[in-house]
Amino acid sequence: MQINMDLINIERALITRYRDKLYRKFIKAIDEYDLIKKHDRIAVCISGGKDSLTLAKLFQEIERHKDYNISVKYIAMDPGFTKENLKALKDDCKKLGIPVDIKKSDVFAVSEKLGKDKPCYLCARMRRGFLYDYAQEQGCNKIALGHHFNDVIETILLNVLYGGEYKTMMPKLKAKNYRNMELIRPMVYIEEQDIANYIEYSQIKPMSCGCKFSLGNVDSKRKEVKELISKLKIQFNNVDMNIYRSAENVNIDYILGYKKANKKHLFLETYEDRDN
Repeated sequence: MQINMDLINIERALITRYRDKLYRKFIKAIDEYDLIKKHDRIAVCISGGKDSLTLAKLFQEIERHKDYNISVKYIAMDPGFTKENLKALKDDCKKLGIPVDIKKSDVFAVSEKLGKDKPCYLCARMRRGFLYDYAQEQGCNKIALGHHFNDVIETILLNVLYGGEYKTMMPKLKAKNYRNMELIRPMVYIEEQDIANYIEYSQIKPMSCGCKFSLGNVDSKRKEVKELISKLKIQFNNVDMNIYRSAENVNIDYILGYKKANKKHLFLETYEDRDN
């Protein structure tokens, strides 16, 4: 049997060179947020980008050690990739030793038709639904997505600055329209640059989202927020972690209002009952 030394080195680096930056943070999120339980069947969703490819390698590592007693399927959708992008996805997964199952869909065409010049939101929702369906077909009870630390803090600021609300990207969510299904994000403690470093070390050139709108044809508020955080980090120590921690430390006694089950509550409702 021929030994793939490149793959051996890529996998070894995950628990040596990148152990603190990737593997330990992955395990920390799983344990702190109770993301995985024994006998879970997890569908790791692969887009072809650096984040989902790294997520797949991390799951392969814990699957190998049997500590969690889980089973994992590695799934991807072809939403209408060009032949070049589809080949790149297959080649990258092959080089990384990821046994991916790819299913065809028409998400790009439908979202572009219905969403017109701003199809990204619709595309994301359709992709999510497709992946839930696909995961259920495979007998899975959870899907794992590759959102990372920077995605979380950017989402917080996007909602504050452009949405006028405080909301973040949760480490896990119960699916609303899929019975007994859950979404998990085990990379929420992992920084994007560390993922990029690992993929570069692995000599992989990952795709973007694979559609023509990812080429800069659509204004990106997320890009603006990313640049804002980079500037803030120059002026303030730990500003990125402080943004993250703010979602864990909301002081209910010092906010004007909040929503629960889509019902809005103002501080005046409990004001008279508060101590002086």
